[in-house]
Amino acid sequence: MDLKDQLKNLFPEHEEKNVKSTEEKPSLWLQDNPIICKYEKRKGKPITILEGYTGATADFKALAKELKQKLSVGGSFKDDKIIIQGDYRDKIMAMLKEKGFNVKRVGG
Repeated sequence: MDLKDQLKNLFPEHEEKNVKSTEEKPSLWLQDNPIICKYEKRKGKPITILEGYTGATADFKALAKELKQKLSVGGSFKDDKIIIQGDYRDKIMAMLKEKGFNVKRVGG
């Protein structure tokens, strides 16, 4: 007696249903042009700026929120740019490449 038969004995009124496997689709729109990752200093403090995303603004905001949470830093989303406090270019570029984005490093 295999496991399926044992389960049928335990739950006789249960009906089997075929469950379709859901393939994970990327939640964000991936673009052909690279996202530009810049480093600047404002008021003597380092910041990382991401710009050049051509998808929906809501997707870019969601990406900003996710990056800030994973890096445990502050930041903002203004004028279709993500501004992250601190110099995290390498970590951000690695995260975006894992998601399938093209990233271009500018400056420094």
